[in-house]
Amino acid sequence: MREAMFYDKLDNNKVRCNICARHCIIKDGERGFCWNKENINGVLYAVGYGKVCSLAIDPIEKKPLFHFYPTTQVVSLAIGGCNFRCLHCQNWTISQFPPDKIPYREMTPEEVVNIAINYNCPGISYTYTEPTVYYEFMYDTSIIAREKGLFNVMITNGYIEKEPLKALPVDAMNIDIKGNDEFYKKICKARLEPVLETCKLAKKLGIWVEITNLIVPGYNDNIDDLLFIIHFVRDELGRETPLHFSRFHPDYKLTDVPPTPIETLEMARNLALEEGLKYVYIGNVPGHEGENTYCPNCGALLIERYIFNAKIVNLDVETKRCKVCGEKIDIVL
Repeated sequence: MREAMFYDKLDNNKVRCNICARHCIIKDGERGFCWNKENINGVLYAVGYGKVCSLAIDPIEKKPLFHFYPTTQVVSLAIGGCNFRCLHCQNWTISQFPPDKIPYREMTPEEVVNIAINYNCPGISYTYTEPTVYYEFMYDTSIIAREKGLFNVMITNGYIEKEPLKALPVDAMNIDIKGNDEFYKKICKARLEPVLETCKLAKKLGIWVEITNLIVPGYNDNIDDLLFIIHFVRDELGRETPLHFSRFHPDYKLTDVPPTPIETLEMARNLALEEGLKYVYIGNVPGHEGENTYCPNCGALLIERYIFNAKIVNLDVETKRCKVCGEKIDIVL
Protein backbone atom coordinates (compact mmCIF):
# COMPACT_ATOMS: atom_id res chain seq x y z
CA MET A 1 0.00 0.00 0.00
CA ARG A 2 0.95 3.64 -0.40
CA GLU A 3 -0.45 6.66 1.39
CA ALA A 4 -3.03 8.33 -0.81
CA MET A 5 -2.57 11.73 -2.38
CA PHE A 6 -5.01 14.66 -2.24
CA TYR A 7 -7.00 14.02 0.93
CA ASP A 8 -7.95 15.92 4.08
CA LYS A 9 -7.91 14.64 7.63
CA LEU A 10 -11.14 15.35 9.49
CA ASP A 11 -12.41 14.96 13.05
CA ASN A 12 -13.00 11.54 14.64
CA ASN A 13 -10.37 9.86 12.43
CA LYS A 14 -12.41 10.52 9.30
CA VAL A 15 -10.80 11.59 6.01
CA ARG A 16 -12.06 13.21 2.82
CA CYS A 17 -10.66 11.95 -0.47
CA ASN A 18 -10.20 14.71 -3.06
CA ILE A 19 -9.04 12.70 -6.07
CA CYS A 20 -12.43 12.65 -7.81
CA ALA A 21 -15.65 14.61 -7.84
CA ARG A 22 -17.26 12.36 -5.22
CA HIS A 23 -15.10 13.69 -2.35
CA CYS A 24 -15.86 10.60 -0.28
CA ILE A 25 -15.82 11.10 3.47
CA ILE A 26 -14.43 7.82 4.79
CA LYS A 27 -14.66 6.56 8.34
CA ASP A 28 -11.81 4.73 10.05
CA GLY A 29 -11.66 1.15 8.78
CA GLU A 30 -13.80 1.81 5.71
CA ARG A 31 -13.21 2.36 1.99
CA GLY A 32 -14.46 4.95 -0.44
CA PHE A 33 -16.91 4.46 -3.30
CA CYS A 34 -14.19 3.23 -5.68
CA TRP A 35 -12.88 0.55 -3.25
CA ASN A 36 -9.32 1.78 -3.83
CA LYS A 37 -8.94 4.11 -0.83
CA GLU A 38 -9.08 2.84 2.76
CA ASN A 39 -8.95 4.83 5.98
CA ILE A 40 -6.60 3.13 8.44
CA ASN A 41 -6.35 4.96 11.77
CA GLY A 42 -7.06 8.32 10.16
CA VAL A 43 -4.59 7.90 7.28
CA LEU A 44 -5.90 7.30 3.77
CA TYR A 45 -4.16 4.53 1.84
CA ALA A 46 -4.25 3.49 -1.81
CA VAL A 47 -4.98 -0.17 -1.15
CA GLY A 48 -5.05 -1.05 -4.86
CA TYR A 49 -1.52 0.26 -5.39
CA GLY A 50 0.43 -2.09 -7.66
CA LYS A 51 -2.36 -4.69 -7.89
CA VAL A 52 -2.41 -4.83 -11.69
CA CYS A 53 -5.34 -6.91 -12.95
CA SER A 54 -4.79 -6.32 -16.68
CA LEU A 55 -1.58 -5.80 -18.62
CA ALA A 56 -1.22 -5.90 -22.39
CA ILE A 57 0.45 -4.31 -25.36
CA ASP A 58 -2.21 -2.67 -27.53
CA PRO A 59 -2.39 -0.54 -30.65
CA ILE A 60 -3.03 3.00 -29.51
CA GLU A 61 -6.05 2.99 -31.84
CA LYS A 62 -7.75 0.59 -29.40
CA LYS A 63 -7.98 3.29 -26.71
CA PRO A 64 -9.32 4.90 -28.98
CA LEU A 65 -6.75 7.59 -29.79
CA PHE A 66 -6.65 8.24 -33.53
CA HIS A 67 -4.68 11.49 -33.65
CA PHE A 68 -1.98 10.77 -31.08
CA TYR A 69 0.97 8.78 -32.41
CA PRO A 70 -1.17 6.64 -34.73
CA THR A 71 0.14 3.15 -35.63
CA THR A 72 2.16 2.88 -32.37
CA GLN A 73 1.87 0.24 -29.65
CA VAL A 74 1.44 1.07 -25.95
CA VAL A 75 1.66 -0.86 -22.72
CA SER A 76 -1.85 -0.86 -21.26
CA LEU A 77 -2.61 -1.52 -17.61
CA ALA A 78 -5.48 -1.49 -15.15
CA ILE A 79 -6.18 -1.89 -11.45
CA GLY A 80 -9.63 -3.00 -10.30
CA GLY A 81 -12.39 -0.62 -9.23
CA CYS A 82 -14.26 2.42 -10.51
CA ASN A 83 -15.89 5.62 -9.30
CA PHE A 84 -18.93 4.99 -11.56
CA ARG A 85 -21.52 2.20 -11.47
CA CYS A 86 -22.45 2.13 -15.16
CA LEU A 87 -25.17 -0.40 -15.88
CA HIS A 88 -23.72 -0.97 -19.34
CA CYS A 89 -20.05 -1.32 -18.37
CA GLN A 90 -18.18 -3.47 -20.89
CA ASN A 91 -15.29 -4.17 -18.49
CA TRP A 92 -17.46 -4.84 -15.43
CA THR A 93 -15.58 -8.00 -14.42
CA ILE A 94 -12.65 -5.83 -13.32
CA SER A 95 -14.17 -2.35 -12.87
CA GLN A 96 -17.05 -3.32 -10.59
CA PHE A 97 -14.99 -5.15 -7.98
CA PRO A 98 -12.44 -4.08 -5.36
CA PRO A 99 -8.83 -4.36 -6.58
CA ASP A 100 -7.96 -7.06 -4.05
CA LYS A 101 -11.04 -9.19 -4.79
CA ILE A 102 -10.09 -10.07 -8.37
CA PRO A 103 -6.96 -11.80 -9.75
CA TYR A 104 -4.02 -9.43 -9.88
CA ARG A 105 -0.26 -9.30 -10.21
CA GLU A 106 1.82 -7.18 -7.86
CA MET A 107 3.89 -4.74 -9.90
CA THR A 108 5.98 -1.64 -9.32
CA PRO A 109 5.95 1.47 -11.51
CA GLU A 110 9.52 0.68 -12.52
CA GLU A 111 8.49 -2.75 -13.78
CA VAL A 112 5.74 -1.28 -15.94
CA VAL A 113 8.11 1.28 -17.46
CA ASN A 114 10.75 -1.37 -18.11
CA ILE A 115 8.21 -3.49 -19.98
CA ALA A 116 7.45 -0.54 -22.25
CA ILE A 117 11.14 0.03 -22.89
CA ASN A 118 11.92 -3.66 -23.45
CA TYR A 119 9.08 -4.02 -25.97
CA ASN A 120 9.90 -0.75 -27.76
CA CYS A 121 6.59 0.87 -26.80
CA PRO A 122 6.80 4.68 -26.86
CA GLY A 123 4.14 5.10 -24.19
CA ILE A 124 1.93 3.74 -21.42
CA SER A 125 -1.87 3.73 -21.34
CA TYR A 126 -3.90 3.74 -18.12
CA THR A 127 -7.12 2.13 -19.23
CA TYR A 128 -9.69 -0.73 -19.03
CA THR A 129 -10.99 0.41 -15.61
CA GLU A 130 -11.07 4.04 -14.39
CA PRO A 131 -7.47 5.25 -13.88
CA THR A 132 -8.53 8.02 -11.50
CA VAL A 133 -9.22 5.42 -8.80
CA TYR A 134 -5.63 4.13 -8.98
CA TYR A 135 -4.27 7.64 -9.27
CA GLU A 136 -1.19 7.10 -7.07
CA PHE A 137 0.08 4.16 -9.12
CA MET A 138 -0.65 6.02 -12.36
CA TYR A 139 1.09 9.13 -11.02
CA ASP A 140 4.24 7.30 -9.89
CA THR A 141 4.43 5.32 -13.12
CA SER A 142 3.86 8.33 -15.34
CA ILE A 143 6.60 10.33 -13.58
CA ILE A 144 9.15 7.59 -14.29
CA ALA A 145 7.81 7.06 -17.82
CA ARG A 146 8.24 10.73 -18.69
CA GLU A 147 11.78 10.72 -17.26
CA LYS A 148 12.53 7.84 -19.65
CA GLY A 149 11.10 9.71 -22.64
CA LEU A 150 7.81 7.78 -22.81
CA PHE A 151 4.38 9.37 -23.18
CA ASN A 152 1.39 8.73 -20.89
CA VAL A 153 -2.23 8.43 -22.00
CA MET A 154 -5.31 8.19 -19.80
CA ILE A 155 -8.58 6.60 -20.94
CA THR A 156 -11.08 7.99 -18.51
CA ASN A 157 -14.64 8.83 -17.53
CA GLY A 158 -13.39 12.31 -16.65
CA TYR A 159 -14.44 12.24 -12.99
CA ILE A 160 -11.10 13.52 -11.73
CA GLU A 161 -10.69 16.69 -9.68
CA LYS A 162 -8.79 19.70 -11.00
CA GLU A 163 -5.68 19.64 -8.78
CA PRO A 164 -4.93 15.93 -9.31
CA LEU A 165 -5.30 16.43 -13.06
CA LYS A 166 -2.98 19.44 -13.03
CA ALA A 167 -0.35 17.42 -11.16
CA LEU A 168 -0.50 14.42 -13.47
CA PRO A 169 2.12 14.19 -16.26
CA VAL A 170 -0.33 12.94 -18.87
CA ASP A 171 0.08 13.70 -22.58
CA ALA A 172 -3.24 12.56 -24.03
CA MET A 173 -6.70 11.65 -22.78
CA ASN A 174 -9.70 9.98 -24.29
CA ILE A 175 -12.62 11.16 -22.18
CA ASP A 176 -16.10 9.66 -22.24
CA ILE A 177 -19.07 11.99 -22.46
CA LYS A 178 -21.80 9.45 -21.92
CA GLY A 179 -24.99 11.48 -22.28
CA ASN A 180 -27.03 14.17 -20.53
CA ASP A 181 -27.10 14.67 -16.76
CA GLU A 182 -30.14 12.41 -16.36
CA PHE A 183 -28.24 9.61 -18.14
CA TYR A 184 -25.35 10.03 -15.72
CA LYS A 185 -27.63 9.92 -12.69
CA LYS A 186 -29.69 6.96 -13.88
CA ILE A 187 -27.12 4.80 -15.65
CA CYS A 188 -23.77 5.76 -14.10
CA LYS A 189 -24.67 6.98 -10.58
CA ALA A 190 -22.68 10.14 -11.28
CA ARG A 191 -23.02 13.70 -12.60
CA LEU A 192 -22.26 15.26 -15.97
CA GLU A 193 -20.81 18.66 -14.99
CA PRO A 194 -17.51 17.42 -13.49
CA VAL A 195 -16.84 15.51 -16.71
CA LEU A 196 -17.33 18.60 -18.85
CA GLU A 197 -15.05 20.58 -16.54
CA THR A 198 -12.35 17.93 -16.93
CA CYS A 199 -12.61 18.11 -20.73
CA LYS A 200 -12.17 21.89 -20.72
CA LEU A 201 -9.32 21.85 -18.21
CA ALA A 202 -7.45 19.14 -20.11
CA LYS A 203 -7.53 21.27 -23.25
CA LYS A 204 -6.31 24.32 -21.32
CA LEU A 205 -3.43 22.28 -19.90
CA GLY A 206 -2.27 21.39 -23.41
CA ILE A 207 -3.21 17.72 -23.12
CA TRP A 208 -4.26 16.11 -26.40
CA VAL A 209 -7.98 15.31 -25.99
CA GLU A 210 -10.30 12.97 -27.88
CA ILE A 211 -13.93 12.37 -26.88
CA THR A 212 -15.92 9.14 -27.00
CA ASN A 213 -19.70 8.76 -26.84
CA LEU A 214 -21.07 5.23 -26.59
CA ILE A 215 -24.53 5.39 -28.13
CA VAL A 216 -27.00 3.22 -26.21
CA PRO A 217 -30.31 2.67 -28.03
CA GLY A 218 -33.24 4.22 -26.19
CA TYR A 219 -31.05 5.96 -23.62
CA ASN A 220 -28.80 8.56 -25.27
CA ASP A 221 -29.45 8.26 -28.99
CA ASN A 222 -31.90 11.11 -29.56
CA ILE A 223 -30.95 14.13 -31.65
CA ASP A 224 -30.91 16.55 -28.73
CA ASP A 225 -28.42 14.44 -26.79
CA LEU A 226 -26.18 14.01 -29.82
CA LEU A 227 -26.27 17.71 -30.64
CA PHE A 228 -25.43 18.57 -27.05
CA ILE A 229 -22.22 16.55 -27.21
CA ILE A 230 -21.37 17.75 -30.72
CA HIS A 231 -21.84 21.40 -29.81
CA PHE A 232 -19.89 21.03 -26.58
CA VAL A 233 -16.95 19.55 -28.45
CA ARG A 234 -17.13 22.20 -31.18
CA ASP A 235 -17.68 25.24 -28.98
CA GLU A 236 -15.74 24.37 -25.82
CA LEU A 237 -12.96 22.06 -27.01
CA GLY A 238 -12.49 23.10 -30.63
CA ARG A 239 -13.45 21.79 -34.06
CA GLU A 240 -10.14 19.94 -34.25
CA THR A 241 -11.01 17.68 -31.30
CA PRO A 242 -11.70 14.13 -32.55
CA LEU A 243 -15.10 12.71 -31.60
CA HIS A 244 -15.74 8.95 -31.55
CA PHE A 245 -19.27 7.53 -31.69
CA SER A 246 -19.03 3.92 -30.51
CA ARG A 247 -21.41 1.04 -30.96
CA PHE A 248 -23.03 -0.39 -27.85
CA HIS A 249 -23.09 -4.15 -27.29
CA PRO A 250 -25.40 -5.68 -24.66
CA ASP A 251 -23.47 -6.31 -21.44
CA TYR A 252 -23.56 -6.33 -17.65
CA LYS A 253 -26.98 -5.04 -16.53
CA LEU A 254 -28.23 -3.81 -19.91
CA THR A 255 -28.33 -7.12 -21.72
CA ASP A 256 -31.91 -6.48 -22.82
CA VAL A 257 -30.85 -3.51 -24.96
CA PRO A 258 -29.98 -4.28 -28.60
CA PRO A 259 -26.70 -3.25 -30.25
CA THR A 260 -26.62 0.25 -31.70
CA PRO A 261 -27.91 0.24 -35.30
CA ILE A 262 -25.13 1.18 -37.68
CA GLU A 263 -27.52 3.69 -39.24
CA THR A 264 -27.66 5.54 -35.91
CA LEU A 265 -23.88 5.78 -35.76
CA GLU A 266 -23.74 7.01 -39.35
CA MET A 267 -26.41 9.59 -38.62
CA ALA A 268 -24.49 10.84 -35.59
CA ARG A 269 -21.23 11.07 -37.55
CA ASN A 270 -22.85 12.92 -40.45
CA LEU A 271 -24.55 15.30 -38.03
CA ALA A 272 -21.27 16.10 -36.31
CA LEU A 273 -19.54 16.77 -39.63
CA GLU A 274 -22.42 18.99 -40.74
CA GLU A 275 -22.13 20.91 -37.46
CA GLY A 276 -18.50 21.70 -38.18
CA LEU A 277 -16.35 19.05 -36.48
CA LYS A 278 -13.29 18.12 -38.51
CA TYR A 279 -12.65 14.55 -37.37
CA VAL A 280 -15.53 12.23 -36.47
CA TYR A 281 -15.30 8.46 -36.13
CA ILE A 282 -17.44 5.35 -35.80
CA GLY A 283 -16.16 2.73 -33.36
CA ASN A 284 -16.83 -0.96 -32.74
CA VAL A 285 -17.88 -1.52 -36.37
CA PRO A 286 -14.89 -3.27 -37.98
CA GLY A 287 -14.30 -2.33 -41.59
CA HIS A 288 -16.56 0.72 -41.58
CA GLU A 289 -15.16 3.73 -43.43
CA GLY A 290 -15.92 5.76 -40.32
CA GLU A 291 -12.76 4.29 -38.78
CA ASN A 292 -10.59 6.15 -41.29
CA THR A 293 -9.14 9.64 -41.07
CA TYR A 294 -9.97 11.91 -44.00
CA CYS A 295 -8.71 15.36 -44.87
CA PRO A 296 -11.29 17.87 -43.62
CA ASN A 297 -10.58 20.05 -46.67
CA CYS A 298 -10.42 17.78 -49.72
CA GLY A 299 -11.65 14.45 -48.33
CA ALA A 300 -8.50 12.49 -49.18
CA LEU A 301 -7.86 9.31 -47.19
CA LEU A 302 -5.09 10.12 -44.70
CA ILE A 303 -5.05 7.13 -42.35
CA GLU A 304 -6.69 3.84 -43.23
CA ARG A 305 -7.85 1.59 -40.39
CA TYR A 306 -9.23 -1.91 -40.10
CA ILE A 307 -10.18 -2.89 -36.55
CA PHE A 308 -7.06 -1.64 -34.73
CA ASN A 309 -4.58 -1.78 -37.59
CA ALA A 310 -3.68 1.61 -38.99
CA LYS A 311 -1.76 2.64 -42.12
CA ILE A 312 -0.74 6.18 -43.00
CA VAL A 313 -1.67 6.91 -46.61
CA ASN A 314 -1.84 10.54 -47.78
CA LEU A 315 -0.47 12.21 -44.67
CA ASP A 316 2.98 13.82 -44.75
CA VAL A 317 4.38 12.85 -41.34
CA GLU A 318 7.06 15.55 -41.46
CA THR A 319 4.77 18.51 -42.11
CA LYS A 320 1.50 16.98 -40.78
CA ARG A 321 -0.20 18.06 -43.99
CA CYS A 322 -2.46 16.34 -46.49
CA LYS A 323 -0.36 15.23 -49.46
CA VAL A 324 -3.23 15.97 -51.84
CA CYS A 325 -4.22 19.55 -50.93
CA GLY A 326 -1.70 20.66 -48.31
CA GLU A 327 -4.25 21.09 -45.49
CA LYS A 328 -2.69 21.19 -42.02
CA ILE A 329 -3.92 18.18 -40.04
CA ASP A 330 -4.47 18.30 -36.28
CA ILE A 331 -2.43 15.36 -35.09
CA VAL A 332 0.46 14.44 -32.79
CA LEU A 333 3.18 12.39 -34.46
